[in-house]
Amino acid sequence: MSVNPIDAYRDVEKETLSGRALEASVLTKAAQRLKAVRECWGQPDQDALLEDVLRYNQRIWSLFQAELTSVDNELPAEIKTNLLNLSLFVDKRTFEVMAYPAPEKLDVLININLNIAAGLRGE
Repeated sequence: MSVNPIDAYRDVEKETLSGRALEASVLTKAAQRLKAVRECWGQPDQDALLEDVLRYNQRIWSLFQAELTSVDNELPAEIKTNLLNLSLFVDKRTFEVMAYPAPEKLDVLININLNIAAGLRGE
């Protein structure tokens, strides 16, 4: 068990969250990390932080892509298609930000993550 109470809470949270709640939590965390990088734009460690958070977000969306294309995925075809198209947009924007970094380009990634997370939570 973790000594730090926050780490202990996170360990319990990981074990108790349902699939959708966990997905919402991960998307929200990525959005928060993207916001933090946007807010500290221009700091000496900006490039490393930006690369780290973009790769984190990209891994999340890659997992969604794999899940959406799985034969076992029971979502309706239209929803899968829409989410796959959205994931392709996220990929494109991610590569664009990597190639030509600008803080305002993070806004759309933040908004997508937060909106999908809200939908997963049923908000």
